[in-house]
Amino acid sequence: MDWSFLLALALLLGGVLGSVVPLLPGVPLSLAGIYAYWWGTGFGDPGLPFVLVATVLAVAAVVAEYAGSAISARAGGGSVRSAAVAGVVGVVALFTTGPLGMLVAVALATFAVELVRTRDAGRGVKTATFAIVGLLASAVFQLVVTGTLLVGFLAVTLF
Repeated sequence: MDWSFLLALALLLGGVLGSVVPLLPGVPLSLAGIYAYWWGTGFGDPGLPFVLVATVLAVAAVVAEYAGSAISARAGGGSVRSAAVAGVVGVVALFTTGPLGMLVAVALATFAVELVRTRDAGRGVKTATFAIVGLLASAVFQLVVTGTLLVGFLAVTLF
């Protein structure tokens, strides 16, 4: 095993860990591992098709991570404003209060914006619930993607 494989494996494992640990960029770490190995082998292994598929999966996962609660809030009947507020509040809360604080902050912000907008508490609860479900779904998606990138990398490089 050469240095590029060991570096890639460390980054890919860090990516899986990062998908469940806040503030650790899981998907970018995983993709960096694949790119490092690809570069270390002179762009020969794991092969361009795998690298392209991994890149597309990673981009989709990053978009889902940052847009999950906002898209879900919109799907739950929320306004563009509540989706935008949920996104901004979620990022700020993540850095200041951690993941649990982020969930609470997104729910409260979405509920408050929708309550002010519609004067309907039931609709605010529905929109906040959709926002939280989207946020949690994006976290699960991150774990699935980083795990898939790790298993795929091992499959194409070891077998």
